[in-house]
Amino acid sequence: MNRNKSDALFKEAQLLMPGGVNSPVRAFKNVNSKPVFFKSANGPYLIDEDENQYIDFIGSWGPMILGHSNPIIVKAINEQLKNGTSFGAPTKLENQMASLIKESIGSIERIRMVNSGTEATMSCIRLARGYTNRNTIIKFDGCYHGHVDSLLVKAGSGVSTFGLPDSPGIPEDLAKFTISIPYNDTEAFIKTFDEVKDDLAAVIVEPVAGNMGFIKGHTEFLNVLREKTHQNNSVLIFDEVMSGFRVNLGGAQSIYNIQPDLTALGKIIGGGLPVGAFGGNADIMKCLAPEGPVYQAGTLSGNPLAMSAGIALISELQKTNPYEQLELTIQNFLNAISKSLETKSIDFAYNASGGMFGFFFSKKLPENFEDVCATDSKVFQNFFIKSLSKGIYFAPSKFEAGFLSTTHVDEVMQSASQKVLDAIEEL
Repeated sequence: MNRNKSDALFKEAQLLMPGGVNSPVRAFKNVNSKPVFFKSANGPYLIDEDENQYIDFIGSWGPMILGHSNPIIVKAINEQLKNGTSFGAPTKLENQMASLIKESIGSIERIRMVNSGTEATMSCIRLARGYTNRNTIIKFDGCYHGHVDSLLVKAGSGVSTFGLPDSPGIPEDLAKFTISIPYNDTEAFIKTFDEVKDDLAAVIVEPVAGNMGFIKGHTEFLNVLREKTHQNNSVLIFDEVMSGFRVNLGGAQSIYNIQPDLTALGKIIGGGLPVGAFGGNADIMKCLAPEGPVYQAGTLSGNPLAMSAGIALISELQKTNPYEQLELTIQNFLNAISKSLETKSIDFAYNASGGMFGFFFSKKLPENFEDVCATDSKVFQNFFIKSLSKGIYFAPSKFEAGFLSTTHVDEVMQSASQKVLDAIEEL
């Protein structure tokens, strides 16, 4: 597959932007390759600058659950374009979006729109600290909550690591208030919780993790988080930037039947346009300015274009509720891959929920970040490169989840299966 134009554009981009990209994973470093530059997309397909077509299993990292260039969403955006792109003032669209989200996610009593998932999680942390008048945050290894200073913290060896910033530019004095412990490790959580509970403002977690591949939280683990934070008057934050409206209409919290105090949502609620939101318990949310003392603001928050697109998307999801069919479709696809890899004695484990999925080259399904690190990176890289050459666009890292759309119909999936099986033959 010829990608000369993409290669030339990447060479030019490296002179213009750090690493030639505006977000690190796009650089394809995890697969020792060069990124593909795209110019258009429709349904389940992406078209690159060299006119190559790919079946897309990333969906712009989640929001394209109805497929690219969905006519319902495009129509909503075009209609709003005629009326203006931004007012920096309230609109009826914000009310409509807030109502739709509240109808779907029962734990959200009040909500505020922001411009990204990072802004949503950052605001949740600030709000939790302001509400509790405490400082310490517990997070979990491998759960990425955006590039927020206080959340870019890594765990070293042992049960937990205190105060180690995971990126230059983050003061240790700030990082020391964040503790990162192993995901799905109930015992480690309880031990750490008991040590810091007097100053524990919040626990933040991805109930379904999408930033160490795709890993489901254990039911017992998540229930213990809820129980302990409730007893301690600490705030439980579910980061559903990736899982919200992706695994279920009510998010992962509806699957687990757990109500967090705050929920962070991301780009899917904007139909692919830059957007985020956070919301939850009314008593906590009323601490936000102008009603309360915790300040948060954004000129483009509730942008009418993003609201229009999001209203169209969520309304369609409420009508069609496609999650069961999406999960069946991706499970069948991954099962076919597994059987093919078995003939080559290559270990393969996979899982899915709604339209979100992940796979690993390992004998058993990973349960935490350490398990993911131990999976076979070389086989993943080879599999990714071979699949890409056949026109299959998987996430270019074993630490990222995949996404399916309603436009991945039987005919598309049959073609995708054959392309991947052909790639496997070349492994």
